Amino acid sequence: MSARTRVLTVVGLTVLAPLLVWLVADPVLGHQLQIVSGDQTLDIGPVPVAFVALLAALAGWGLLAALERFWVRRARALWTGVAIAVLALSFLPLTGEGTDGGTRAALALMHVTVAAVLIVGLRTKDAVTPPPPSTP
Repeated sequence: MSARTRVLTVVGLTVLAPLLVWLVADPVLGHQLQIVSGDQTLDIGPVPVAFVALLAALAGWGLLAALERFWVRRARALWTGVAIAVLALSFLPLTGEGTDGGTRAALALMHVTVAAVLIVGLRTKDAVTPPPPSTP
């Protein structure tokens, strides 16, 4: 599998993983995912879930590619540390008011699935940049 195909597969799985969590939480279990802020209610549907996951995947891929290009030494270790820190920070909005326990659990699971797919998928040796061409 080429590096480009591998990255596209990881990006696709990154989008699919939280959608599966949403599918189980909302339509299957019947718990409508909502965030209430004052008199406004934000319904969390499949389009925003997929869009945010896609943004996270592209940002993660872009950061890893940049680190490997400009800071080759220990790029993957640094990227993994940044990815874990971003995951930890992504839980902060879940601690606020306006979400019930079911919504918090579903959103937390979505965050973890996105991070898991990206970290495992993009840490693979040739996931981001292709190997240099070999000379005969």
